[in-house]
Amino acid sequence: MSTYKTFETARLILKPTQVEDAAFILELLNTPKWIEYIGDRKVYTLEDAKTYIKTRMLPQLEKLGYGNFTLVRKEDNAKMGCCGLYDREGVDGLDIGFSFLPEYEGKGYAFEASEKLKNVAFNEFGIEKISAITTKTNSSSQKLLEKLGLKFVKYTTIPNDEEELMLYEITK
Repeated sequence: MSTYKTFETARLILKPTQVEDAAFILELLNTPKWIEYIGDRKVYTLEDAKTYIKTRMLPQLEKLGYGNFTLVRKEDNAKMGCCGLYDREGVDGLDIGFSFLPEYEGKGYAFEASEKLKNVAFNEFGIEKISAITTKTNSSSQKLLEKLGLKFVKYTTIPNDEEELMLYEITK
């Protein structure tokens, strides 16, 4: 296995998600907010989670050197959420995204991790534009994207999904 970059903030370690994170991914993908705002990924067993990581997360990591990062709290090594830069079909530029287990929401971790990844994208990976999509009803994500400096651009849809989403962007 190749070595991929891990990043740190004051409180967090951002490590590339690997198959050994399957139990955590299984839990995260089945939280009510994930299902409501991101969608049911049909990941119902530990095997499903391993397959999801192998087929949906690792290929981008192997191709680009970045993708989905599991967020680990330094003080107790708790896996709390994910943040990533995604090469998503239908989105111009890389899509920054984040999700947390409910008990870790509202504590500033999403901003801390996303701000780090935004800076790394621009300064280490040479990315010129970051995009983000969110549902019209996800006001928490909208506020976080705006705090990160992304601006609402337009309503859009992505392939194989009829729901109109809000598209945000920021350039270096």
